[in-house]
Amino acid sequence: MSCESPVIVWFRQDLRIADNPGLAAAAASGRPILPLCILDEVTPNIRAHGGASRWWLHHGLEALARDLRDHGLQLVLRRGAALEVLERLIAETAAGQVVWNRCYEPGAIARDTVVKAMLRDAGVGAESFNGSLLVEPWNIETGQGRPYKVFTPYWRRLRELYRPPAVFDAPDVMLAATEFPSDALSDWALLPTKPDWAGGLRESWHVNERAAQARIAEFLEEAVADYPQDRDRPDRAGTSRLSPYLHWGEISPHQIWRAAAPCLDADAAVAKGAEALLRELAWRDFNHHLLFHFPRIATANWREQFDGFPWRDDPAGLAAWQQGRTGYPLVDAGMRELLAEGWMHNRVRMVASSFLIKDLMVDWRDGEAWFWDTLVDADLANNAGNWQWVAGSGADASPFFRIFNPVTQGEKFDPAGEYVRRWVPELADVPDKWIHKPWAAPDGVLASAGVILGETYPAPMVHHGVARNRALAAYKAVRDRAG
Repeated sequence: MSCESPVIVWFRQDLRIADNPGLAAAAASGRPILPLCILDEVTPNIRAHGGASRWWLHHGLEALARDLRDHGLQLVLRRGAALEVLERLIAETAAGQVVWNRCYEPGAIARDTVVKAMLRDAGVGAESFNGSLLVEPWNIETGQGRPYKVFTPYWRRLRELYRPPAVFDAPDVMLAATEFPSDALSDWALLPTKPDWAGGLRESWHVNERAAQARIAEFLEEAVADYPQDRDRPDRAGTSRLSPYLHWGEISPHQIWRAAAPCLDADAAVAKGAEALLRELAWRDFNHHLLFHFPRIATANWREQFDGFPWRDDPAGLAAWQQGRTGYPLVDAGMRELLAEGWMHNRVRMVASSFLIKDLMVDWRDGEAWFWDTLVDADLANNAGNWQWVAGSGADASPFFRIFNPVTQGEKFDPAGEYVRRWVPELADVPDKWIHKPWAAPDGVLASAGVILGETYPAPMVHHGVARNRALAAYKAVRDRAG
């Protein structure tokens, strides 16, 4: 232990040791290191974690604490407003420096700006780093010096600019600060208890840095060549499932890029798959780019004409959608996957979101709030950006008149109904021909499958064709009023 003035490493969405620029800078300073995580649920405009995110955070902090102990470091946990927690801890420890990796949500930016000013006024060093994006939002701009609003030119420019930075490897042994009082993680009550609904999450996810590395290695070895096609197939294990690890920082986008880069020089199929994966990383960056430059998009329509859209107040419809009881098998399968695993296949996310917004005409913000509470990868920039993309109200959005048909989407991307049968087991014996539209099957077919619509499985809550026409008429009226 050392009595030297320590450096506080403030962990946030960077729950890893490797390639952590804040931690590496602390190690390079030669000061004793005091790792810190703050559960800040009181600072204004900091959005409280949803239930699934709290579950992930608990296990992520458990793993981080173990990894830090292996390096001789104690993770200190404190709860409260970050500014006040840091002021108290600096008084306790006489820390001479605080370092952290940046967050880009509007509330986090405002909080960190105030914290940095406090530290400098107190004569304490303060330095922040990019630990979670490929390119900082202010370091990529159009030829006119403006933020990008369209993804494809953003991607082209990022591809030109981006070079993976040097790896930030912290030493195996780091100088530890004297131990200080810490909250017990259990006292934060991040895990659900009454009821404990997290059984499916526990079965689905290993939450630690090594699991993230294993996941990218497995994906690149087994799935990358088929990724451009299979990423749309919920009946196949064709996606990377890296999104929660990226959000919480068990892996960095730079690590993923470095791991995938050698595939770009492999055969055509592998190279194409790797390029598609990197494009998805860039889409994540693009959403953060938009949120940084246009912070209102987290809660307000990017396209103001949608402010006059006649959203329906439909609590019963919203609840049926949330529970996977709409009567549309692909939508219901996705919503039940979400409840069970805290995650949903990306293609099905689009279909389920479109159904809520366009078939039920429920405000996209209601869907975004549900995803925020139930997704382990809930991320303000991506969640709001993707919901607005589906709604047609966002930047570079899918047009409103693109309305996903849940039947044809199912028949195309889950042709044998394997995904539906997994998550909607009451339809398990329905033949492939009718699995995505059981209401259209002959009575004898449903009887043989043990299905009674409206009893064992819901009848469709809306007729898709009628609902589609209703949504298009509402959109046309709004567009006509806007001129």
